[in-house]
Amino acid sequence: MSTENHTAAGPLTTETGAPVSSNNQSEAAGPGGPLLVQDQVLLAKLAHFNRERIPERVVHARGAGAYGTFTATADVTAYTRAAFLSAPGKQTETFLRFSTVAGNLGSADAVRDPRGFALKFYTEEGNYDLVGNNTPVFFIRDAIKFPDFIHTQKRDPYTGSQEADNVWDFWGLSPESTHQVTWLFGDRGIPASYRHMDGFGSHTYQWVNAAGEQFWVKYHFKTDQGIENLTAEDAAVLAGQDPDSHQRDLREAIERGEYPSWTVQVQIMPAAEAATYRFNPFDLTKVWPNADYPRITIGKLELNRNPDNVFAEVEQSAFSPANFVPGIGPSPDKMLQGRLFAYGDAHRYRVGINADQLPVNRPHATTARNGNRDGLGYDGRHAGAKNYEPNSFGGPAETGRPLWAPVHVSGPTGEWETPHHAEDDDFVQAGDLYRLMTADERDRLIANLAGFIAKVTRDDIADRAIANFAKADADFGARLTEAVAKLR
Repeated sequence: MSTENHTAAGPLTTETGAPVSSNNQSEAAGPGGPLLVQDQVLLAKLAHFNRERIPERVVHARGAGAYGTFTATADVTAYTRAAFLSAPGKQTETFLRFSTVAGNLGSADAVRDPRGFALKFYTEEGNYDLVGNNTPVFFIRDAIKFPDFIHTQKRDPYTGSQEADNVWDFWGLSPESTHQVTWLFGDRGIPASYRHMDGFGSHTYQWVNAAGEQFWVKYHFKTDQGIENLTAEDAAVLAGQDPDSHQRDLREAIERGEYPSWTVQVQIMPAAEAATYRFNPFDLTKVWPNADYPRITIGKLELNRNPDNVFAEVEQSAFSPANFVPGIGPSPDKMLQGRLFAYGDAHRYRVGINADQLPVNRPHATTARNGNRDGLGYDGRHAGAKNYEPNSFGGPAETGRPLWAPVHVSGPTGEWETPHHAEDDDFVQAGDLYRLMTADERDRLIANLAGFIAKVTRDDIADRAIANFAKADADFGARLTEAVAKLR
């Protein structure tokens, strides 16, 4: 990879290094004549301009990012053999991308939407990607429903606009969404900035120690700046005045040396307890109550360097939850299982088959060594090395040691519903969340939900949506029914 200084003084050149005689007048057939096809400076410049953008992400298109450092602060070797977690004080370079979910690349930051929290650890054992959100739960529990869900959040193919009918029709028919919707329309649905919100791994992951013992874990990133949110009214004003508000806030805070940080915590469940836990521990629509599995502080995450180029380092950044390191692996979470494929596939489509070797994505503390060659964007980094394994020319060889431990499975294959545990249902945790809120928080939650549900054009869709909240808490449903009726 070239490290030339492209800002140094010198002649303006073409992409192939030839000097450019004029960057202000195109070559023409006489002073007033048409332009000439032989003006390759003009044609190459226009052709490059036409190709400056790659397809935007279907979800999480709008985002901002920064580099930072993760510092381990606790000894967790009893739970995982991951090298970057091997000792207190150990530091690992990171890149964190924040994003909204539903909006297009040019949409505003200050909107009611979950926020992506995608973190890349550049460890000495390879890159580890932890792809989560600023909420501990999600709308659905099975990846097969994800395209349908996102279609309801994006523009309707006929009207070209987001439609309340589509959103609430899907949510009403998908009662497992009730918990996440309650989060989304509460105060934390519009963070004041990326710095003033928590992050979560959301999914359940596997940790395995050097002895092969398995544990299930959930990640929490608690903002050290404190939680700050925007009301719906303040957000509407800010989104119009400064659509780039969150991106600007992050960049300028780092420029000022006010480096945002998060305290990193985990909940740890011994693998043997999963089968009899009162909730399905792999259900993404549910949390593990802290009373059952208290959070343990394991580190500190600090962001301290802005990207030099937003396109190269934020837009082309690629994250996949399939990027594990020794000692960390997947769980049977059905949403996670789908994302193990979908995230990497999205980036192969958007950025190309060699996306993982762009500077922001490639390993920083180790080297990728395998037989993959060629394709769009290939830079010849392997030189004359053999592209097969095994070989007798000193090439890389398999280790024979899996990154994570095997998970026991049994029973016939089939299109099974997610297994239910003793206290599983779609409403209990949404009701718990509602009852944890203060009176003022409940008032704003009801107002936010009612304002959106009131836009639904069909009574049956609105009634079904409200009924789900009533099942979570009777007062919740009654107040929402009244508030919607006043607006419709």
